[in-house]
Amino acid sequence: MATIDKILVVNSGSSSLKYMLFSMKNEEMLCKGLVERIGTDSANLVYQRAGGEKHSGPVKALTHGEAFEHVCKAITNPADGALKALSEVDAVGHRVLHGGMEFTAPVLVNAAVKKAIRKCFDLGPLHNPPNLTGIEACEKKMKGVPNVAVFDTGFHMTMPAESYMYAIPRDLAKKYSLRKYGFHGTSHKYITETAAKVFKKPLSRLNIVTCHLGNGSSLAAIKGGKVFDTTMGLTPLQGLVMGTRSGDIDPAVCFFLAKKEGMDADALDTLLNKKSSLLAIGGTGSGDMRDLCAAVEAGNKEAREAFDLFVHRIVLYIGGYMALVGKLDGIVFAGGIGENSDYARKAICERLATIGVKLDKKANKATHGVQARISADDSKLPVWVIPTNEELMIARETFRIVTAK
Repeated sequence: MATIDKILVVNSGSSSLKYMLFSMKNEEMLCKGLVERIGTDSANLVYQRAGGEKHSGPVKALTHGEAFEHVCKAITNPADGALKALSEVDAVGHRVLHGGMEFTAPVLVNAAVKKAIRKCFDLGPLHNPPNLTGIEACEKKMKGVPNVAVFDTGFHMTMPAESYMYAIPRDLAKKYSLRKYGFHGTSHKYITETAAKVFKKPLSRLNIVTCHLGNGSSLAAIKGGKVFDTTMGLTPLQGLVMGTRSGDIDPAVCFFLAKKEGMDADALDTLLNKKSSLLAIGGTGSGDMRDLCAAVEAGNKEAREAFDLFVHRIVLYIGGYMALVGKLDGIVFAGGIGENSDYARKAICERLATIGVKLDKKANKATHGVQARISADDSKLPVWVIPTNEELMIARETFRIVTAK
């Protein structure tokens, strides 16, 4: 078998295509970038070689196929491309949002896999279609190069029935595959594997709570290195208070608004996914945690209430997960908020004092975007920040698949 080295990671969104190229000899990132605003007259390409300057400029990209053509030209540009030729790419790893009941692990893409991804369009209507489009664009441009689908839901498929079932009629649940799936799985897996090294424990004995906190946020209860429960559900709407997604809410709120406001399913979907949570209740006009923390410190009452609700929901889940998993080895923060907001981490950890968390305030204040322990030496429960790297995790998964015998 030829040596596998260069792996291109692709994340196709509804109007964007993000990419990152790795050399797997030492897991070195060679270049990264994106094509944004695909399908409009203002499409833009961003490219940056590792250690180099970021380049940005307008391109014609009415389709993901055209966008990928620009990516290929950028990474092979004689001036500063990371590759001399596109033939150096040994495999492509794709982020796919929803694998439904079909996929519990990454898979080599073939016709049957693409058909199964298409079957999951109803479960991931905003993401799965462009994810598949990205795969097909790569297949067309780089014939014969293996493509691997890495599913956001895959890592969570170890959950037992008590964690993933919804208490609705079984025939309906089975007919439409209605259950908790969980998301950010690639991130939670990366954090878990890294945490095993940090805590110097084999994965099979690792019990932690991973906290991926960003504009979209989720927690996972890791028991014996596997997901026992997670906060997101059938879709990423369930669970924590987020930037724009409501998180947990009484379903009857939807019935009430349908009757009183005449809102249909699409309107309610937009309300709960794009116009709720910190954006709606924070009083800052944005769902950004940085804006919220600044408003809290400035004495904004609405911001304080929203921030406290954000913290409350996280602490509630961590406490519950501790009861489900048993003795925890630690708690890990990741994601844009988890890695960078010392203010949010401090508030969460202070409320976790009842379960033995003691924060090292100096270490917490100094930790932004780097791996570090932020709990005090005498804390009964260690707390760490481990920056996530979903792209590297996808590259690793792709490498595992294409090199497997």
